[in-house]
Amino acid sequence: MQTTLAQFNETTATDAFALQNAKLLRVSLDQVTIQAKLGSMVAYQGDVTFEHAGAGGLSRMVKKAVTGEGTQLMKVTGTGQVFLADAAQEIHLIKLENDKVTCNGANVLAFDAGIDWDVEKASGGVGAMVAGGLFNMALQGTGWVALISDGSPVLLDVSQSPTFADAAAAITWSSGVTTSVKTDFKAKNLIGRGSGEAIQVAFGGQGWVLVQPSEGRVVPTAGGGGGTGGIGGLLGR
Repeated sequence: MQTTLAQFNETTATDAFALQNAKLLRVSLDQVTIQAKLGSMVAYQGDVTFEHAGAGGLSRMVKKAVTGEGTQLMKVTGTGQVFLADAAQEIHLIKLENDKVTCNGANVLAFDAGIDWDVEKASGGVGAMVAGGLFNMALQGTGWVALISDGSPVLLDVSQSPTFADAAAAITWSSGVTTSVKTDFKAKNLIGRGSGEAIQVAFGGQGWVLVQPSEGRVVPTAGGGGGTGGIGGLLGR
């Protein structure tokens, strides 16, 4: 039988995190234990165990419940390889060396279990209380981080000029970058004549921000509920 399927053979890369292709991540569990987005496993080979990772402490559990930021995580251990993906979105790898990146929680696919994470808030005025996506997931330490984007992103150097992005479109930014909330509330915005871009995140300092060409995919929630915050979100974690 003749076939062209050989082009899809498993990658021979030796790193713990390796791209099988632009939309599929292979993790070698012989080298690392990981935390990954709940339900992101599409295949595995070997002896692999999956368990709910939880929030990793009361403080983070409360932050996730109140803000709705972060992502539901599972701990993946064992031997062999596990393949991860999320709705065929593009995957991007970052290797941290005692460093930090801040991410939109919805864009975090997986990271080395040795990397610490927390929920942080962008500074700003009234917009910080009403805009979504202004609480973000900070990842700090040494190891691999895998992020997803809805389409091919652009990497912007924030030190070159004032930089702004939609809160849901900014995937991640480096440790030297500062953030604040920029609002543009005018009278016409209150009577239905606004641009729909009244709230953005402003980026400054030294470093980069990665921006996807989308404001994020809508993820339906069980039972039709629209939020993850409050007591319900707290008990779910």
